[in-house]
Amino acid sequence: MSKISIDFKTGKLKNDTEIVVGIDLGTTNSLIACTIDGRPHIIPIGPNEKKSMPSAVWFNHEGKAYVGAEAMERMHEAPMNMIYSFKRFMGKSYQELSNTHSRLSYNVEQEADTNQIIIPVASQAITAIALSSFILKELKLIAENYLKCPISKAVITVPAYFNDHQRQATREAGKLAGLNVLRIINEPTAAAMAYGLGLDPLLTKNVMVYDLGGGTFDVSILRIENGVFDILATHGDNMLGGDDIDQEIVTHWEKQFSIQSSQENNAALRRIAEQAKIFLLEQPVFKYTWNRLDLNLNRETLEQLSNNWINKTIQSCKAALKDSQLNPQDLDEIILVGGSSRLSLVKSKLKESFHRPINDFLNPDEVVAQGAAIQAEILQGNRNDWLLLDINPLSLGIETMGGLMDTIIPRNSKIPIQLARNYTTSIDGQKNLKITVYQGERDLVQDNIKLGAFILNNIPPMPAGLPKIEVKFNLNADGILNVSAKELRSGIEQHIEIRSSLKLSEDEIQQRLKDSISHAETDAKNKAKLDSINELNYLILNTKRFINQNKDILNQEESELMQNQLKLLEFALSTDTKSEIDQAINQFNLNTTSIAHKIMDIQLNNSLSGSSVNKI
Repeated sequence: MSKISIDFKTGKLKNDTEIVVGIDLGTTNSLIACTIDGRPHIIPIGPNEKKSMPSAVWFNHEGKAYVGAEAMERMHEAPMNMIYSFKRFMGKSYQELSNTHSRLSYNVEQEADTNQIIIPVASQAITAIALSSFILKELKLIAENYLKCPISKAVITVPAYFNDHQRQATREAGKLAGLNVLRIINEPTAAAMAYGLGLDPLLTKNVMVYDLGGGTFDVSILRIENGVFDILATHGDNMLGGDDIDQEIVTHWEKQFSIQSSQENNAALRRIAEQAKIFLLEQPVFKYTWNRLDLNLNRETLEQLSNNWINKTIQSCKAALKDSQLNPQDLDEIILVGGSSRLSLVKSKLKESFHRPINDFLNPDEVVAQGAAIQAEILQGNRNDWLLLDINPLSLGIETMGGLMDTIIPRNSKIPIQLARNYTTSIDGQKNLKITVYQGERDLVQDNIKLGAFILNNIPPMPAGLPKIEVKFNLNADGILNVSAKELRSGIEQHIEIRSSLKLSEDEIQQRLKDSISHAETDAKNKAKLDSINELNYLILNTKRFINQNKDILNQEESELMQNQLKLLEFALSTDTKSEIDQAINQFNLNTTSIAHKIMDIQLNNSLSGSSVNKI
């Protein structure tokens, strides 16, 4: 084991040697790892030094929580008090649940007056965040006992399809457990790092990472070049995993032996089903006596029960490959991740569908935690041979005049990224400016997703167009967006961290991209019309200002001409017709050119003579 430096004056660890751990917070099992002598090492758990801990919490009747293996040992006392697969509920509202939760052995409810999911157990109501914090706190304690030093920093992995709310919920769970979560990274990326992909700077690879865990499925297409991990596409389902196959086995036994379906029976049978699935990886037939029933299962039946679920994962793989614009022959290899990827049916269907080499020489249960430990070492500054890049799936921007979407960070931009754009006011003396942030590909904000809004207050009163307002978007490596607005002349600034309440699946993202294409012609026409209206409004505003500022210079004929032209502009605005608006603008420019030239000449002469006049 590597040496740990101690400051003997204080008796504390030196800051430059503080250990950062990597955690695979799984739906079924969780692991914790660190690097020792530059190599990822899974920290053993419990007296039997197992590599993983069940992601389960059991409560006794007094409400005391038991975590991991201890929870599994006590579950027979009150099976309904065993809470598992709660990762599926992280960052989700009750309305977002599918009927999957109805197959669980415990109840899931909606908290009164909120959308939050709560789980009533042992005379209390608990959230998925709190349950996850129990797992993380136990892993933290295990690591501290093993490494003989305090642990306060961690990298935690999440499924690639975890949205902003789900990632924020994971961070909150870490905080409750006493951990500073330095980085949230995608599980498939962590797995690829564990396989050592990207270490050879001269080797370029396209890799499919197939990750079938207990409760989630993810597939990612990665291009690895010059030590850079570039995620080309992702797909998956955070409500599909080995748990669903376990439930198929339970349902099979219930039908075969006419077992009454109940939460108590489901909880007990589910554990036996999981044992059967694992047993059949090495042996042809599984047998078990439960309640005087001789339960049995063979590989052929297991494959039949698994077939529909595995087919869904293959369809996701094909969708991800299509989104990446690669063909199967462009893939160099397929990496298997997650305990359920051990199923022989998985390998056979992947080979049948893509005809590419399958890389599974590492333990699929451990690779995510190992990759998290490598990322932790990178954040400690101990290695710089990897660089992780992710992409922004939909464009991010703000609303401008007329309800137009002005994109600041385009879709498919590599993150982390920071971009800024300058704007100004549209009304004289405007003191407040509302910044509204949207996500989407349509030209009008009404067709996009509103993420948040804030007010830039106390702008010094200035003529319209004079303030210089910088709007800056900072999208960090975790996909969290920070937006700031600053009036550059005065230094007045406001900002917001976007925590989107709208969570998009990959299908919804793809649908929005399709909508942007199918409505492209209509959107272009609407945008062109709004651009003309904005130009006309700006022209009307400046014409009024011009007449007022130069009333002492204009003669009566010129003043009447300007007033008449102004009325024509205002009439064109009332027609709400692009052709008439454009015609009115062109006619105005033609009829007032001589007056504009006269004013410019007077300004120039007065400027040369040291006098001053009002500017146009």
